[in-house]
Amino acid sequence: MPFTKALQSIRKFFKRTDGASGIEYALVAAMVAVALVAFVPTISQGVTTIFTSIEGALTPSSGGGSN
Repeated sequence: MPFTKALQSIRKFFKRTDGASGIEYALVAAMVAVALVAFVPTISQGVTTIFTSIEGALTPSSGGGSN
């Protein structure tokens, strides 16, 4: 008798689907993390380039200005 109850419990465990959504969310989070790791250096370099060009445009030239 205890063996049949154990089998029923195992069957119920494998038929449950409520944990599947948690696993799916974890997989999506892992994929986002991989994408961030892959693209952050590229994005960082682009942002640095943009700010460097803005800084160059805002830096006053060293001649001919009125004080």
